[in-house]
Amino acid sequence: MLLKKQTVWLLTMLSLVVVLSVYYITSPEQKSTDLASVEKNVKNEVANKDTKTKTEAKDGKTVVSTVAGDAEFEELRLKLDELRGEQKEELTATMASTDLPAEERMKAKDQMQKLNDIAQKEELLETMIKTMGYEDALVRADGEKVRVTVKSKKKPSASAANKIILEVKKEIGESNFVAVTFQPSK
Repeated sequence: MLLKKQTVWLLTMLSLVVVLSVYYITSPEQKSTDLASVEKNVKNEVANKDTKTKTEAKDGKTVVSTVAGDAEFEELRLKLDELRGEQKEELTATMASTDLPAEERMKAKDQMQKLNDIAQKEELLETMIKTMGYEDALVRADGEKVRVTVKSKKKPSASAANKIILEVKKEIGESNFVAVTFQPSK
């Protein structure tokens, strides 16, 4: 008995469906409560990040302290990511356009690669600065200017700023203007 290829294919797929159905029916269920508790913990951590704490001082007065986390830095990072995302969308549209000459599309591709490289270097520099003993760092490279904002409990010094500038110039390049700003941590 000679079966057509189409019939063999159909029977193979049906048997595959049957085998997978049996597998899923007999397999033990995963506990979905684990996922919910993880999500609940994450929500609690986010909610507790920006909270106010009231404590009693020795003389009976109430002291209010705000734990801000790094909300300022996160907000700036999000704005920068959003701006770069918009630029990447425009460049992607330019690269996908068949109406433009190949030179312009290649130029858009090169600009996209530069944006990606800059973002990677910024992340690397932020990590390097944090490993130097600072709480947080924000690196923003705009063309020839690089602005570094460092959050630190230490008193800012010229030698610390010079170390950061040397690291930035080593990573990004010598031709850039680098400005380092220290912010006291709260």
